[in-house]
Amino acid sequence: MTQFTPYSAAAGGALIGMAAALLWVALGRIAGISGILGGLAGAPAGEHGWRLAFLAGLIGAPLLYATTLGAPEVLIAADPARLVLAGLLVGFGTRLGSGCTSGHGVCGIARLSPRSIAATGVFMATAAATVFVSRHLLGS
Repeated sequence: MTQFTPYSAAAGGALIGMAAALLWVALGRIAGISGILGGLAGAPAGEHGWRLAFLAGLIGAPLLYATTLGAPEVLIAADPARLVLAGLLVGFGTRLGSGCTSGHGVCGIARLSPRSIAATGVFMATAAATVFVSRHLLGS
């Protein structure tokens, strides 16, 4: 991304925050996507509905946006093998870190969880190091 879009970024962040707060207030649940999806398989019968509704919203909202306002142009420059490897590494990191960036970064920091604050710091430092290495040392 080369264009700074503060209004749409702020609106998106506010919507994510409101959704996380609503899930917390209404159901007492944390809006960590890996926990919601991962817990779907072994969840008790009463837990499936809200999990499926949350995931349906994650998939349905962009589709609704695209049909009403038009889909944004997306350019993916990486080859499919690299994308699969990246996805597997993200999944491994999510399990290793006991949660994903949405659970730790949005919800955990809001609850002042020391584990989430530490995890988010590690996420951010790793992201910065990755960008530095890939852009400045590897030149990609």
